[in-house]
Amino acid sequence: MRAHCGCWKRSLSETIETLRSQIAACTHCAKHLGAGPRPVVQFSGSARILIIGQAPGSKVHATGVPWDDPSGERLREWTGIKPDDFYNADKVALMPMGFCYPGKGKGKSGDLPPRKECAPLWHERILEHLPEDRLTLLVGSYAQVEFLPESKKQSLSHRVQNFSAHGTNIFPLPHPSWRVAGWMKKNPWFEADVLPELKRAISEKL
Repeated sequence: MRAHCGCWKRSLSETIETLRSQIAACTHCAKHLGAGPRPVVQFSGSARILIIGQAPGSKVHATGVPWDDPSGERLREWTGIKPDDFYNADKVALMPMGFCYPGKGKGKSGDLPPRKECAPLWHERILEHLPEDRLTLLVGSYAQVEFLPESKKQSLSHRVQNFSAHGTNIFPLPHPSWRVAGWMKKNPWFEADVLPELKRAISEKL
């Protein structure tokens, strides 16, 4: 068994590289993407922290760097993950519900929802490579409904406040957009109770 470990690791690494290349070349939703396809994702076979968000915004679409916007800055503040670790694929996997910028919604509704075709195409294939003892952060309702289907009828606040009900390796979080400031004022328990536990769990994985 030991004699084959190196070959197995090389094979797994090559499979990951192939998967990354396939994702980067994906045009499955191109006709629905006004800005064109540009999948933004980060993962490796050793990342023990997985962050599942919504979809890239316009700034991330322009740079190709995940969470490269004010929402990302706020998320890093919540988690205590420094940029060097956050953008280290060996430590942190970043897998949104939709890999490409879906475009802007009408009026003041913000961006459109992530494309529904994306997750079924890629998520399981990525998850197969991640460590089983990973810590998963479900950022926003789209990720929470997908990965915690039993909580579909619950409010986001209920999911976040009762994070321990989902096990020791899952943390539901609100989306860290500018809109969250008002929500945090109404729910002071988030900073007082949830974030310290989140940072402790992350520190253990890092």
